[in-house]
Amino acid sequence: MRRLLLAAALVLAGCGAPGPTPPAVGNSGPGPCSPSTSIASYSDALEGQTFQGQTVGNLSALARRADGTLFALSDRSVLLTLDASATRPLTAVVLADPAGQPLDSESLVIDRDGSLLIGDETGPQVLRYSPDGRLLGALPIPADIVGRTQDNATFEGLALQPDDTLVASLEKPLTGETDTRLLTWRGGVPGPEIPMPLPADLGVSELVAIGDGRLLALERGYEKATGNTVHLVLVDPRTSPATVSVLADLGACPSLGATAKQPQRNPLLDNIEGMTITGREPNGALDLLLVSDDNDSPQQITRTYRLRTTL
Repeated sequence: MRRLLLAAALVLAGCGAPGPTPPAVGNSGPGPCSPSTSIASYSDALEGQTFQGQTVGNLSALARRADGTLFALSDRSVLLTLDASATRPLTAVVLADPAGQPLDSESLVIDRDGSLLIGDETGPQVLRYSPDGRLLGALPIPADIVGRTQDNATFEGLALQPDDTLVASLEKPLTGETDTRLLTWRGGVPGPEIPMPLPADLGVSELVAIGDGRLLALERGYEKATGNTVHLVLVDPRTSPATVSVLADLGACPSLGATAKQPQRNPLLDNIEGMTITGREPNGALDLLLVSDDNDSPQQITRTYRLRTTL
């Protein structure tokens, strides 16, 4: 399966400035999740918030903007802007597909021109929007995947490579296959499709380009008795199939005093679906912000996490 546990030096350092006092915050100092990855804090500040008539929840993707604020994408067809501390919503824009219908909007990337590419899991389709929510166009979907995707398991991750190649991850393999796929577009034209090994009980819930051709991804699964499993993995799509290396099992992170509303092997965990890079350290470490999707469920929570990983 080309899955390797990376043994890199542990970097322990805090991330970001605190925002307004949230309902629950764990920040007792960074703690190790693995030899390469540590957690600095979590926050439940967004839990239960509403803004301009929209629930600040169901968050499935994050993207950091040039000014430090964040786009947060709800899978209920809403694009939110959050402040840099990820504790306070600033704007909310309702999105619609070409037929004027809501999206199952699961993935997001900011293109070089400032427009937004958003993956709709139901289509499946990748649509282009202005930051104020105007639909600008759509990318062609490769014919070989049409009709072969598993239900509710398509474009969970989008990433833009330095050479302007757009990469989309299918959450689960196509029907009849064991590897999932990374789809690519260059200049809006479909390109190579790269197989990506995936544990049978997990799916890809997010994808982020790190700037050297490799990608960070989240592998996520759920079992009723034990709760969520979430892996932070490093993906190299320059091989076929892609090489996947586990950086951390987030269930091994210190809980920082977090509580869960449903059974979890680590109460810190929930349905983590969004991730973005918020900083780069001189030694190459990456500061990450993650967010969970509460699925509009009283048994789940909208929670953000700040991690640091060394590749």
